[in-house]
Amino acid sequence: MAVYFDHRIEAPENSGVPCHLTWHSALPVLAVASSSPATGGNVDLYLQQGEHVESCHVERPHLPIVLCWHPTKPVLAVGWENGEVVLLTHPSGDQTVLPSIHTSCITLLEWSSSGSRLVTGDLTGTLAVWKVDARGRLQGNHLVKHDYNKPLTCCIFKPASPGDDVAMLARASVSGDESALDMFSWKGAPLKMGPQEGLAFYVSTADGKVHCVGEHCKTSTLLSVEGSIKKLFYIEKREALAVITETLMLSQYTLGPDGGATEFMKVKLSSKSGQNVDIVWTENSLLITATGEHIARLWDLERDDNYVLSLDETLGFERGEMINCISYCAGKEILAAGTTHGRIAMWRMVVQPGSSRGDNKAEWKLQTPTEIEGNVTQLQWGSSLNLLAANNSNTVLILCEHVMSAHFSQQVAAVQLTPVQLSITQFSTGLHLALQSEIHIKGVCVTKDSVTVWNGKQVIVYELSGTILRITGSFPCDSHVVAVHGENLYTVEPNRVQIRTPQGTVKQLLTFSKAEGNPVLLSVCQSYLVVGTDTAHIRVFDLSRRDAKAYCSAKSLADQIANLGALRSVKCNANGSQVSMLISQVNGRPDHKVYFYDVEMDTVTHFDFFTGRPSSLCQHQFQGTELIGRCPVSHFWDESEPRLFVCETVPISSESSSTRFMDRVDVSVVTLFCTQEHGLLLQDCFPKPPGLQALLALDVPYYCFSCKVRPQNTPFCLSTAQFPHMVSRRPLRDFVGLENCEKATRDAMLNFSFYLTIGDMDEAFKSIKLIKSKAVWENMARMCVKTRQLDVARVCLGNMGNARAAKALKEVEAEPEPEAQVAMLAIQLGMLEDAEKLYKNCQRYDLLNSFYQASGQWHQALDTAETHDRIHLRTTYYSYAKYLESMGDKQQALTYYEKSDTHRVEVPRMLQDDTSSLEFYVHKMKDKNIYKWWAQYLESQSDMGSALRFYELAQDYLSLVRVHCYMGNIQKASEIANDTGDRAASYHLARHYEGHDDIKQAVHFYTRAQAYNNAIRLCKENNLDDQLMNLALLSNPEDMMEAACYYEEKGTHMDRAVALYHKAGYVSKALELAFATQQFSALQLIAEDLNENSDPALLARCSDFFITHSQYEKSVDLLVAAKKYHQALELCLAQNLTITEDLAERMTITDSKDLSEEARKELLEKIADCCMRQGNYHLATKKYTQAGSKLKVIMRCTRDKPSDLSKIIFFANVCRQKELFIMAANYLQSLDWRKNPEILKTIIGFYTKGRAPELLAGFYEACAQVEIDDYQNYEKALDALTEASKCLSKSKEASAGQHEARLADLQHKITLIKKFVHIRRLYAEDPREAAQLCEALLEEPELDPAVRIGDAFGFLIEHHCQQGSFQVAYRKLEELQKMLPSQNVRYYISQASLEALQEETGISLSRGDSRHNAKEEDEVEEDLNLSQV
Repeated sequence: MAVYFDHRIEAPENSGVPCHLTWHSALPVLAVASSSPATGGNVDLYLQQGEHVESCHVERPHLPIVLCWHPTKPVLAVGWENGEVVLLTHPSGDQTVLPSIHTSCITLLEWSSSGSRLVTGDLTGTLAVWKVDARGRLQGNHLVKHDYNKPLTCCIFKPASPGDDVAMLARASVSGDESALDMFSWKGAPLKMGPQEGLAFYVSTADGKVHCVGEHCKTSTLLSVEGSIKKLFYIEKREALAVITETLMLSQYTLGPDGGATEFMKVKLSSKSGQNVDIVWTENSLLITATGEHIARLWDLERDDNYVLSLDETLGFERGEMINCISYCAGKEILAAGTTHGRIAMWRMVVQPGSSRGDNKAEWKLQTPTEIEGNVTQLQWGSSLNLLAANNSNTVLILCEHVMSAHFSQQVAAVQLTPVQLSITQFSTGLHLALQSEIHIKGVCVTKDSVTVWNGKQVIVYELSGTILRITGSFPCDSHVVAVHGENLYTVEPNRVQIRTPQGTVKQLLTFSKAEGNPVLLSVCQSYLVVGTDTAHIRVFDLSRRDAKAYCSAKSLADQIANLGALRSVKCNANGSQVSMLISQVNGRPDHKVYFYDVEMDTVTHFDFFTGRPSSLCQHQFQGTELIGRCPVSHFWDESEPRLFVCETVPISSESSSTRFMDRVDVSVVTLFCTQEHGLLLQDCFPKPPGLQALLALDVPYYCFSCKVRPQNTPFCLSTAQFPHMVSRRPLRDFVGLENCEKATRDAMLNFSFYLTIGDMDEAFKSIKLIKSKAVWENMARMCVKTRQLDVARVCLGNMGNARAAKALKEVEAEPEPEAQVAMLAIQLGMLEDAEKLYKNCQRYDLLNSFYQASGQWHQALDTAETHDRIHLRTTYYSYAKYLESMGDKQQALTYYEKSDTHRVEVPRMLQDDTSSLEFYVHKMKDKNIYKWWAQYLESQSDMGSALRFYELAQDYLSLVRVHCYMGNIQKASEIANDTGDRAASYHLARHYEGHDDIKQAVHFYTRAQAYNNAIRLCKENNLDDQLMNLALLSNPEDMMEAACYYEEKGTHMDRAVALYHKAGYVSKALELAFATQQFSALQLIAEDLNENSDPALLARCSDFFITHSQYEKSVDLLVAAKKYHQALELCLAQNLTITEDLAERMTITDSKDLSEEARKELLEKIADCCMRQGNYHLATKKYTQAGSKLKVIMRCTRDKPSDLSKIIFFANVCRQKELFIMAANYLQSLDWRKNPEILKTIIGFYTKGRAPELLAGFYEACAQVEIDDYQNYEKALDALTEASKCLSKSKEASAGQHEARLADLQHKITLIKKFVHIRRLYAEDPREAAQLCEALLEEPELDPAVRIGDAFGFLIEHHCQQGSFQVAYRKLEELQKMLPSQNVRYYISQASLEALQEETGISLSRGDSRHNAKEEDEVEEDLNLSQV
């Protein structure tokens, strides 16, 4: 927690009442303007503790009106009432008076963002712009002067557009980016380096106008509003201008690129009339006003939201206290407000986890007020130190924030309460003391015998002697940090550490080189001192001897840690082997790592709280998320255990403000083991307990925390009896219940914890084997919950003798999640919070629900069931209702019984002793089940009338009939049973009628109740045969069988007996009885239900019966069912019955047990033959295929008449077997394929599908020969032979020689035919050449049968006839007749040529006719021979 030290300014005696004050933005220098009616006014400068800078004093006989600091240089611009403007330089006190431009009161002064321009304005509307050099000195006269003729009120500079990042451009240029390189060249436009300064500004006048003055000082009117303008603000995110008038009218304008302004929002701000208004504008677009009320008003212009912050009387504010002024500190995010009663209220912006800043007003937390005297009229935050200056109309006070000092060492703790007061606690004696110091305490250091305080200028040492604190030494010292060890004090100064006595005498100097830097941090632990310097060096000294000795050489951390800016804190452990460090990065932000320097190994390691992992490779134990995304803020070592380290961490979002983390609720305390062998090991991690301020130290077995301080307006009583305890000790996780154990036990527990952490179970048990205390074993079992070591926990439970816990742990082993098992252990040890967390981590919400119920946390149980465990929601409601009932809260129990849907039973039970409430509930719910319960209750009370009414409302017809029968209202009971048809009611009424011998009505109501067996029983007993048949048919097979036996035994109505046997499923019995009694109509009905599962003999008997009655199809079905397939086929053939596919499938035997394989094939062939006869080729093919006799299909078809060609083609395509395709093609060749092109195509297709290229080649040769012999078409013959050659080349015959010879012969034929075809084509162009070629062709060996000799001679004879060479033609004819004496020459020569030849030669050619007749006879004989084949 922080307090504010107030320093009153050391104002000169002749200074008047302060009227204005302003801080320099960077330097801790405050300018205060004062006014006095006698002397006029003056301006003075003060330092951060109120010291007056005597050289900087300006006095005039006029009043100072405006003060404005240069943004970077220590130059103050002062505007006076007479129009004079003075530049005052700190600390020299040089004064520069601007040339006289203004003749009236100065109303505005404004510097540009970098301070190169100064704007001055006065009451008459004169505005001047001045140029200032880099040192803050005025350069010549004004640059420009404008007269607006109206009082000037406000001025703001427009922010410049961001410049180029030179470093980024340089990196891009080196990497080869030409565009970036061009920006550095002189050829392009000048490079805008760094942030540019905006020289354009806006100025407002009292008549409501806003003027824009550009970079070249040209002015133009931008906008106009009603009334005088009080404030101007520039909204950078929106590039908009906000204008507030004296009447608090807020307008916002969008600034266009052309220099125009467009209004987009206008609103009236709330205020109290007649009061001065203080207005503050923040960088995040938050407008804050104070108008003399008890509230501060806030408008969030970015989110269009507004709210108020009010004073809280519970924190010390008074009723009627008003807010005069406000000031906002962006660095601390604190809003300060000065009140009329001399208090300064402060609201701190608190960021909740998961939210952003400025979301709602709940993020502003009001702090305890700081009290000063008088009426606070002006507040201002300023300087880089965030100091607050307050004007109370009499003087000015400077408030400096200071974090409360606290220290713990050697069982003594000191905590600062106020700027001058400490609370001292000695835990060894239990003594509490108060220390009132003479100085403002900025630091404290305690030992078992002394308390040392300092303020940066003086050090005071107090001796602890019993209950008395007395000063043993006091000396001036400028050291801002002090450490104490024994009788020695350690202070710092440049390049050395001074070792002093309590009186301030320097005993020894520890010097540091220039490279090592100046000591800035000191820390003592046991007999070791660690020193940190401003150059990030650390040194460790051994203090165990008389003089301090260097324990190690200076270590430069800048070489080991990247991005290191400065050391924030250094601490060493008890044996000086480890030094822990917190650092700040180069950008000033705290680093999220804790660094550890191993003195002996000279190595630096770290633990990164951003990732939750150490730098070492052993990271298996850091699996949780509680260490991720955090930053360390403080750290400590135990003073006796060198391995044990602890630190406080906060979320990354809040680490930038080091003084604010203590106010957060999400601070975590992390304990680690640090050793050379095992590195960093997590020992424990837990949130800081509520109500505690900050961690002070680690002193095994305790953590020591400082407590929160009470509000400052409540003064502390210095009486020891009433003195508040400011330090709270909380035991370590491993020492709960062992806080007062002896040192041996404490060491054993530490060793056990360490070995358990590293997983060395043997050493862990060795360290505690001699411990007999149950408390120690219980504590170790608790430790196992944290480390999740269930095997160790079982040993601990055994040594504790806790059988119940051991049994529970044994039973929970069935749970698959280890966390669930550990949670049960935690429950048995009373660690309910840990159990809850474990159940949540493993998402076992069912067990979490049960845990909440068992621990009485019913609201959490209900919430868990409703959100995560809905499967047990009704059970949870029921359990909670039972709990509420046990607690006597019946009304709430009733509600949850209803939610659990058990109210129909549980609520009447619960309210049975409260009849009136129960009756009211019954009427209210209107539930049938509740009506029934209530009716039963009334019936038990003999209130039959009311019971009947509620039974009727409940629609409980059985109870209605039962009560009516009991009351003798049989007629009414019958009506209810008949009207409703309720089976239970009908059954009860039937029993009643049977008991009263009314058999007819009993049978009727038994039938309505579907109790047919009872109705059948009555019918049999009373000979009601007609009703018996109908009832038996409605009943089950057993009742049907019983009724059939009854009819059969009685010997009458045998048809009914047969029907009932059949209906009951006793078919054989029904058939026997039907045959015995000659009931053929019934027999026919029974036979329809027979199937293959029936008795074969019975099936055969029925089949004969149907054959006798000419019902052959039914007989065939029965024969097939009886597996007499041959008889069924014979019957089908004899009676010409069509074999359907279903019948054929039923006769197809798949089980080899019924028939042998040969018999099965024979049966399938018979079925196929029958199908063939009937014309069902598809089914026949299927059966032949199943029989494996596909060849028979073709063979059978080829034996049929030629009209069955389609059957052959169909079977071949269906069977798709190579042999069948070849066989079918061979058969088709025997048909007249010459006249049917479709057959020709089919033959070619079948040979192709049958993969018989040699047969296909032979067919093509046959086709070629047909074309030659029948049509003399050598062209087609040539095509056919070419195809034959292709097929033959693909053939893979066994005899390669024969194949080659056949192929050569075929090629020879093709060659000859090609020649002859060429000759015939050439004849049209050159007859003589064609004739000569034909003569040469006749000389070719083996010409015939490729080219018939007759065709060649015929070609020559025709040629000579056409040429008129009849003698030559005749000779060729004779030559032909000699070569072919048995051939008819008329087949080769045209009739016209023969007639012309006969006419010219006179020779008769009649003998050719005889040869022709002989040839025809030979052809007929050849056809006959082919048909016989």
